[in-house]
Amino acid sequence: MSNNYDKGRLNLPFVGICTFGKYPYIEDWNNIKADVAILGAPFDSGSQYRSGARMGPRGIREASTLFSFGHSGAYDHEDDITYLPSETTKIVDIGDADIIHTDTLKSHENIKFGVKKILNANSIPVVLGGDHSINIPCIDAFEDQEPIHLIQIDAHLDFVDERHGVRFGHGNPMKRASEKSYVSGMTQIGIRNVSSTAKEGYIDARQQGSKIFSVRHLRKMGINKILEHIPSNKRYYITIDIDAFDPSIASGTGTPSHGGFYYYEILELLDGIIKQGHVVGLDLVEVAPDYDLTNSTSTLAAQLLMNTIGRILNQKKI
Repeated sequence: MSNNYDKGRLNLPFVGICTFGKYPYIEDWNNIKADVAILGAPFDSGSQYRSGARMGPRGIREASTLFSFGHSGAYDHEDDITYLPSETTKIVDIGDADIIHTDTLKSHENIKFGVKKILNANSIPVVLGGDHSINIPCIDAFEDQEPIHLIQIDAHLDFVDERHGVRFGHGNPMKRASEKSYVSGMTQIGIRNVSSTAKEGYIDARQQGSKIFSVRHLRKMGINKILEHIPSNKRYYITIDIDAFDPSIASGTGTPSHGGFYYYEILELLDGIIKQGHVVGLDLVEVAPDYDLTNSTSTLAAQLLMNTIGRILNQKKI
């Protein structure tokens, strides 16, 4: 494949308007024509510890410009595949859901509205959080869709039912998802250390059919064995909390947890998931850029998303 570096603008990462991957911005949500649509959900009022994830969408978008393949795509010599080829890649950024400060339910309603607009356009929603509570409206948006299997990659189980009246915070999303009839099952990977969920939450999750694996489980069993526990040929929704990664590479998050994953462990896991099913939605949450002066957490999030989206679109062609 020839490149076109000598044609048109060079379009370096620091030039131009900052959208995700420098893909086109679509303001009219009734005119989404793409395979993948990016939606920002800059909400962090559901956080129990350090806030700052409201700046996650901006941080991830800024970092993603480093990977803006505006010429001929991204060639992976190990896979011998050019991901995100410019001539066939249809990705748009539709901006952010409107966030109403102090109003969780209205903010979540606005996020759900954006995701539904993407689904109605037959596109795959990729949502940038925000704290993990934004997963609640993302899953709500699938209420009139075919069943989905939810795959969570996270340090925390997030299976709290209610705490002091709070039911829609960042410790509740997996419990809220388990209550949906169209969520056919759940696999939770990376759960470790002192968790946001008491023992009763683990019992509840397992009784409802959830498969729970820690980082050490994955390393002992191997990725292929973990994949065997995820039902194949299903519609997958994937939710990734950046604190699934070790703080040594992802310090920019509200609730860091040592003993986490490294980059290729998650990328290879996602690669296997994508190959054995159909990814219909994705969110990445809890990036709080202000806690990482090197911006490596935002870069990690952007790189993981670009590689994951590339693999999803490549799999659709096979």
